[in-house]
Order: sequence, then structure tokens, then C-alpha cells
Amino acid sequence: MAEHSDYQKKVIRRFYENREHGDEQRLAELVTNLYLSDGKKLEKLWTQARDTMLRLKVPQKRVDHLLATKDPALIAEVVKELEAGTLRRETPPKK
Repeated sequence: MAEHSDYQKKVIRRFYENREHGDEQRLAELVTNLYLSDGKKLEKLWTQARDTMLRLKVPQKRVDHLLATKDPALIAEVVKELEAGTLRRETPPKK
């Protein structure tokens, strides 16, 4: 694989530095789409919501509960907590 140029390296670094903010925005958009969708698309959106919440370090128990209830309003509450900074995020186990 070819090496990345310095410019490309900067773009990639900035993407990962700002990924959390992008994921928060994506989760907010998913809430809207969950309200408006049905059928196969709905299942795909729930999978995307799960993956996004896990990347945002939402506790696994809470993610499991949200997926079991399949209530977009509960994910909207998670978005509010993320925006307010009150969500207790899961920390990786110490080695």
C-alpha cells in the first residue's frame, strides 16, 4: 500500500480527532430516521445506532436495553445526555 502524503496524514488525523463529535451528530440523525422508517431499513438503522453508541462508549447494559425496547425516544435521551456532557461513559477495563 502506498504511503500517505503529509496532507493526507493531517486529514486522517483530524478525522479521528473529531470522530466523537461526528458520531454524536450521526446518532442524533439516526433518531429522526428511526421515527420515520420501517421494515428492513429500520433494522439496519438500529444496527447503526448500536454501533455508534458503542463507539461513543455508552455503557453496554444501556445499549442492550435500548435495543430491547426499540424506542427512539430513549436514544434521543442519550443524545441529550451526550450534548450536555452528563452521560457516564464506559471505561475500558484496566490491564
